[in-house]
Amino acid sequence: MKKIMFLLFSCFICLFSFSQTVNKSKLVLDKNKEVLEVETACGTCMFKMEGKTCSLAIKQNGKPYYIDGTDINDHGDAHDKDGFCNSVRKAKVQGKLVGDRFIVTYFDLINESKK
Repeated sequence: MKKIMFLLFSCFICLFSFSQTVNKSKLVLDKNKEVLEVETACGTCMFKMEGKTCSLAIKQNGKPYYIDGTDINDHGDAHDKDGFCNSVRKAKVQGKLVGDRFIVTYFDLINESKK
């Protein structure tokens, strides 16, 4: 009986722990703040920044910054031929620079017409 109760309790705990969702804040344009047009790509692959994993970065005024608020894979496969690890793209962003990181509150890729 103790084994059955332990098994049920374990299943109950697993059910609740795997049913949790991650709440990501939505990136929303604030019409009262400046919108910056920047280059964006993987900081380690394309901007040659220090790091051990692929992470999204922007280049503002020629200086690259890792960004917080959106993830590299939130915008498609980073390792696809036109993904962030293989190409530099342009984006419209809003946010603020805190230390050596850019905290993004709005991020929108600019579709570039292919010739």
